[in-house]
Amino acid sequence: MKTNKLAITAGVLFVLLAGGYWAYDYYAGNHVEIKDVIPASAGAAASGQSVEASSLNGSWKVLPNSEVYFSVTTSKETVNFVVAPAQGSWQLDTASPDKSSAEGKLALSTLDSGNGQRDNHVKGAQYLDVAQFPEATFSVKSFGDLPKEWKEGVKVPLELAGTLTVKDKPKDVVFKSEAVYEQGQIKLQGSTTVTFADFGMKNPHTVTLDTQNELQVQLRLVLEKE
Repeated sequence: MKTNKLAITAGVLFVLLAGGYWAYDYYAGNHVEIKDVIPASAGAAASGQSVEASSLNGSWKVLPNSEVYFSVTTSKETVNFVVAPAQGSWQLDTASPDKSSAEGKLALSTLDSGNGQRDNHVKGAQYLDVAQFPEATFSVKSFGDLPKEWKEGVKVPLELAGTLTVKDKPKDVVFKSEAVYEQGQIKLQGSTTVTFADFGMKNPHTVTLDTQNELQVQLRLVLEKE
């Protein structure tokens, strides 16, 4: 009889612990995978049909399937937040890169980590304060040295230097990026690193979970000529 009671107690304890771990994993774990827009087949090889650089000149719009990710690394794992769609436009002048510019904006109310309770906390006054600061913006000041030669489906390096503004706090950043021209579209993937303090936020460190001070911001953009 005593053995049966012990077995039942152990079973109940296991269920409680397993349930607690599941709840912890759901709240603290990652539920968003970063989606690439540049095909894995795109290389840096010399193959591919040449594209006249001048054909890229003009206005480009950011398409609705573009996304931006914020990644926070904790003592458990890296947690991704996605904000979509990204909105914005580019103005390219391959002959005079200093005349090129770009603007982008994000509606932070769409931020999603796959956990509504966590998302509402991050959108609250303690962190992003979306009610008062609904948008984040990025203004590109320089594209660096725009490639003089583009090939269909072949990656080229781009460095987007500009100002990222969150909660009305501007931060100069550089997105180290790769871009591909493919079937009339420019597809870009890039990343930069910022900190919580850059935008007036405290590190969300807890007793049970350490959080790194640095956050990674990743662009996944698809553009089409207007």
